[in-house]
Amino acid sequence: MRVVICGAGQVGYGIAEKLSQEQNDVSVIDSSPRLVNAIRDTLDVRGFVGHGAHPDVLAQAGADQADMLIAVTLYDEVNMVACQVAHSLFNVPTKIARVRAQSYLEGQWSDLFSRENMPIDVIISPEIEVGEMVLRRLALPGAVETVRFADDNVVVVGLMCNEDCPVVNTPLRQLTELFPDLGAVVVGVFRANKLFVPKSTDSILQGDLVYIVARRDQVRRTLSIFGHEEPEANRVVIAGGGNIGLYVARALEQRQTKAKVKLIEHSRERAVAVADELKRTVILHGSALDQHLLLEADIEDADTMVALTNEDEVNILSCVMAKKLGCRRNLSLLNNSSYPTFAHALGIDAFVNPRQVTISKILRHVRRGRIRGVHALQNGAAEIIEAEALETSPMVGKPLRDVDLPDGIRVGAIFRDGKVVTPNGETQLQAHDRVVLFAVADRVRQVEQMFRVSLEFF
Repeated sequence: MRVVICGAGQVGYGIAEKLSQEQNDVSVIDSSPRLVNAIRDTLDVRGFVGHGAHPDVLAQAGADQADMLIAVTLYDEVNMVACQVAHSLFNVPTKIARVRAQSYLEGQWSDLFSRENMPIDVIISPEIEVGEMVLRRLALPGAVETVRFADDNVVVVGLMCNEDCPVVNTPLRQLTELFPDLGAVVVGVFRANKLFVPKSTDSILQGDLVYIVARRDQVRRTLSIFGHEEPEANRVVIAGGGNIGLYVARALEQRQTKAKVKLIEHSRERAVAVADELKRTVILHGSALDQHLLLEADIEDADTMVALTNEDEVNILSCVMAKKLGCRRNLSLLNNSSYPTFAHALGIDAFVNPRQVTISKILRHVRRGRIRGVHALQNGAAEIIEAEALETSPMVGKPLRDVDLPDGIRVGAIFRDGKVVTPNGETQLQAHDRVVLFAVADRVRQVEQMFRVSLEFF
């Protein structure tokens, strides 16, 4: 597949890295020579210095032969115009744009991005995606990671196995025997900086981060079995009143009538603007690193400190301070891709990586075959994929134990006729089943092949 990416920032780089590893033909455009040189030096992609929306630059990058254009520059308008030019002049089939300004996305302007007006096939709004991810974490505070698939009927949770975890040192086969009706499957384990698919004879060890695919109605029970019975957060302190902080505070006001929310914002001007937007949230002007201000926000009585400023260091330190002052849990926004590795050691209970969230959203539309959803784990070390099985799929019509699934792939759930099936060795896939599975990075291509329409089908 030929892909042109406009923007070589963190997200553009992440997508280029992922796609080039999978042998796609990738061209990257950016106005910064430094960023273009860095991406040329480290990845197997072509780099072009120039304006992402200019026809001559797009032509140089091969837009006339591209299957897809992904516009993720810093500027919404450049992203939108790049898609328009790619459509009008180069007839690029699929166009994806990152659009941050919420004004463009309001319901009354929903036909703006139609084919007749501004032909963008997929709009990615990081503020909404990340905001929703934060809200899901607040709803399930025991989880380090929470993603939903199959029309929200299947939930993937990442759980830390602490010293009080009841199932530590228990083989997975025994877990199945102990809880035969539990609609959940352990699909991945992150241990000693390595992510792998466990065997039924493997045991969960203290310090493991386990990834579990569960039926939505079994999530809280699954958390309880792994020692996480934390109640939903009702007293929340938010650090940072930017777009994400405002989105989360507004959503908590609307969705949780009992929630008591306090928001700390460093900029006086922004604090006043946020106060005008919100109804029940208490706005405090000052630094989230000011201990006196945290105490004024009643941090010692808070369920969760949510740090959503633009600075990772402020987020980490404010979370650690909040915990020391008596806050039960914390959740931090972490943009730097190297920080999540140390997050738990630093005292961070849960984190959200905006770059990872955005890349996962884009990958869903890049993946070929009948791929309906994708979420990258541990900086791309593995992916959770939702795919639709077709009549021609080699997985259809035989028991899963007879399917030649390579190591590194584990089926976690099957969504069939509106119901979730928890798979075992006897389970047979049927045509049009939606399969949620875990795949380590070097097996993702094989998953695509398994769910691709074969030529004989036509």
